[in-house]
Amino acid sequence: MSHRILITGASGYLGGTILARWNTVALPTLDKLFALVRTDDQATAVSQLYGAEPLQFNVKNEAAVRDAIVSNKISIVFFLIDAATVEAQVLFITALAEVKKLTGLDVHFLHTSGAKLFSNHAGTPHDKPFTDTVPDLYDMQKAQRPLLSPLGRAVDANNTVVELDEQLGVQTYLFVPCIVYGQGEGFANKLSIQTVAIIKAAHAARRVYDVNSTGQAVWPICHVRDTTSLYLQILYSILAGEKPNHGKKGYYLAASGSIAWKELYSVMAKALAARGIVDDANVAPANDESLEAMAKGLGCPKEFVSLQLGGMYVYARHVKYNQVLTFGVRRCTFTAQNGTKLGWRPHFASSHILETAKEEVDLILDTLKL
Repeated sequence: MSHRILITGASGYLGGTILARWNTVALPTLDKLFALVRTDDQATAVSQLYGAEPLQFNVKNEAAVRDAIVSNKISIVFFLIDAATVEAQVLFITALAEVKKLTGLDVHFLHTSGAKLFSNHAGTPHDKPFTDTVPDLYDMQKAQRPLLSPLGRAVDANNTVVELDEQLGVQTYLFVPCIVYGQGEGFANKLSIQTVAIIKAAHAARRVYDVNSTGQAVWPICHVRDTTSLYLQILYSILAGEKPNHGKKGYYLAASGSIAWKELYSVMAKALAARGIVDDANVAPANDESLEAMAKGLGCPKEFVSLQLGGMYVYARHVKYNQVLTFGVRRCTFTAQNGTKLGWRPHFASSHILETAKEEVDLILDTLKL
């Protein structure tokens, strides 16, 4: 019996690009492709453009999830719609376990997480690089105690997905995007999250600000096409019976290398100045006033500007903990290795975003009409 796969987030940046690039990989035999959508227009799009059967259901309703997965005998789910909580993931994995009992097929669940949860934002050690193949990665995450509660819930979600691999016999995979950039190729959202946040913050503050205390803040990066090619490489490996690492060994970082945040800010500041979005092409150190302005542009509390922009630590008093968060270097030294063992090779070097910053800025400004 061949596998049936469900791609969630079909209208999103990553999910849409996966579907758009589906035929770029000669996948082994697949019985049927499903795509989770929210509207009738999206249903028409995935059906006409990609030949996927659209499904609409409430992902946090146990009966709805079970019916969608079990009645359609879906055996592979790529989950790209919620990294912050774990309620829906548990329902999907439980339903997949039932499909395994009914069909005898191995079943698979890929959870999309994020590099913030493998950085010192979330309490991950960052004094030296570590790969996505280190044997104690699960134990490292289990021991993390993030200061901000949203990160704590997201780390718990990662750990729960990994633990359910053994508990329910569902092969789970932790997919970790980092700074993703480039134009998405799906039918709806074509914009990244991280680069959009930089531009929105700069637009509101009329300048690009660096909230790191030194230039040592680094972060992994990957073009959207390389990121989605790793999703497809994992799928290929599953369908080909190659038994890719899963569970406590199944962490997959999509990264072609790392860049310094300061360098990214600098090239984007120049491109934004050329478009008249900021008043100065130079990057300035952030202060309390600029953080307030950026927070308004991002629509978040000041203490969460760092999470929106990526690898930084803000100066602000955290309301819940009544604690001053001081300037510091926020780093993610996570490096990719698991995907390369499957044959994944990124095509765009980490420096590519610095070379194409103008195109990234133009795409975002023109799309958002800023």
